[in-house]
Amino acid sequence: MRVGGRRRRIWRAMRWTGRRGARKADGEEEEEEEKESGDNKDLGGGSEDGIAGGKKKLKVSGLEVDELSEEQNIENGKAETSKELAPNLDKSAKTRFHLQFCESPRKRRTGGSSVVLIKGIPTVKSKKAKLSKNGNVFLLMNDTVRSTLLPNPSQTSRIGLRAPLLHVRCRRVNSSPDIEFDPGAFYVLFRELGFSEKETESLVTRDPDLRLKPIGSLRARVASLKSVGISGLELCHLVAKCPSVLAADEIDPLVQFVRDDLDGRVDPAQLKRLFMSTEPRFLVGFEGKVQLLIDGGIPREKIVHVLNNVNLTKALSLKPVEEIERLVKFLSRYGGVDLIVRHPPILNFDMDSQLIPRVEFLLELSGGDEDATGAVLRKLPTFLKYRVEHVESHVEFLRSFAGLDDQEIFRIILVFPNIVSASKERKLRPRISFLKECGLNSSEIFKFLTKAPLFLGLSFEVNIAYKLGLLVKIGYKYRTKEFAAAIGAVSRTSCENMQKVIELFLSYGFSCKDVLLMSKKHPQILQYNPDSLEEKVEYLVGEMGRDIDELLDFPAFLGYKLDTRIKHRYEVKKKIIGEGMSINKLLSVSSERFAKKKLEELVHKA
Repeated sequence: MRVGGRRRRIWRAMRWTGRRGARKADGEEEEEEEKESGDNKDLGGGSEDGIAGGKKKLKVSGLEVDELSEEQNIENGKAETSKELAPNLDKSAKTRFHLQFCESPRKRRTGGSSVVLIKGIPTVKSKKAKLSKNGNVFLLMNDTVRSTLLPNPSQTSRIGLRAPLLHVRCRRVNSSPDIEFDPGAFYVLFRELGFSEKETESLVTRDPDLRLKPIGSLRARVASLKSVGISGLELCHLVAKCPSVLAADEIDPLVQFVRDDLDGRVDPAQLKRLFMSTEPRFLVGFEGKVQLLIDGGIPREKIVHVLNNVNLTKALSLKPVEEIERLVKFLSRYGGVDLIVRHPPILNFDMDSQLIPRVEFLLELSGGDEDATGAVLRKLPTFLKYRVEHVESHVEFLRSFAGLDDQEIFRIILVFPNIVSASKERKLRPRISFLKECGLNSSEIFKFLTKAPLFLGLSFEVNIAYKLGLLVKIGYKYRTKEFAAAIGAVSRTSCENMQKVIELFLSYGFSCKDVLLMSKKHPQILQYNPDSLEEKVEYLVGEMGRDIDELLDFPAFLGYKLDTRIKHRYEVKKKIIGEGMSINKLLSVSSERFAKKKLEELVHKA
């Protein structure tokens, strides 16, 4: 009775699996039925349509199984079946009569074998058939496995009373070449990588293809990964997260390209992130996409810099070749691939949802001027990382709070693109409020920001507050237009440099009132280099023999270049008219007018 119950559970499982199998085409069914009918006649008679003695045809995971009908099984008595099956059953528990499939139909992988193992029938390594004790034949051929269970002639009638006659045929096996699996060498390799036996089994469970790879192939893959800098704990972590990196065939061409064509200079961390975040099938063609960027104009010596500063998955692996070509062509109107070299993350952007809308917004703000738009992007390629909504909010703030129009706003962006990175509430609003308090209207605010745009980006606590204090000390009145002009002039210099300039003037005998007077006439005086100022003052007093107080009348003298302007003109004029010339007239006239006057004076002197 126990045997009968076990057999009944087996037949139920087979019927359930057969119902879920995919049905063959009508043509194939008819052809197979004809073949099966012939077989069934030899085994005890049957009908022409392939149903012998009430048997039903089932499909089990790519196998055809002929089974006695359920009605006939019920008619056969349980006790009679148990008696007649008893001589055929082995006493050992290992030869229990049931089917064990290599793997579940849901978990079958492409390239795997669909061989059926039947416990109780010994497997054979030779290609010749062997006969088991109960008369069953097992054939193993090159690419196809055919297992035919033929009952012993003396046992046919007895088995047919209860058990369904099985005719199992594996039609096609798509498998890798036979590979001898060496568990010892396999576990040794993974132990060298830092995995325990339990962790190794877990990896194999996640990626069964590891067992299908020769141990030499796995070791070669480990060596290739180490050749591009992925080794030690980083390699262990990579394999733990992505075991397919050892088995996928797509890895080798990419690693070889990085090692040989790029001299292995790609950051190993970049490669590790690429392997961990990208399915191997998306790595195909990686080297061709890199070559496309080189052909598009990126210098070969710069391509590694680009690859080390992008998301390789977004920028190359998942991006079609056509999309990369389109991106390079689009950027050619605004600065070309130089924008990519200076800001590689541009390659990460999606063309339609990110890159094109951002450029078009800036182009519209410029009034359609592609050259001016390109000038902004060449000055600050990172401008493209800001979303349209972000830039638009800054533009709207300058419209509403500063009273500027789009043309003026674009002019400010042109001279200071980093304005889009400044916080509206922490920087823009308080700075523009300060200018308004100093009495500047919208037009004057525009002029101030085009001349001193850094005022919007400097830190108040570390920079601006200190400079405001120095200006107040030398005599500037707070919240006046002169005060605003002075703070705009010193926005380009450091606090330390500004303090040294003031101390230099005081060392020559000037008072704070004198420094205030000179800075009002020539605000840039407070941002000059103190060493350069000292040389010019010494030349004025020493070589030219002039009084230092002349700087109070003409402080712009300190803004001209000493060698090419001051010395040259002074020596030319000295030869013609001698001493006593006005330093204002000497330096303020243009080069063309100076040359013309020089010629006239030489002619007059002659």
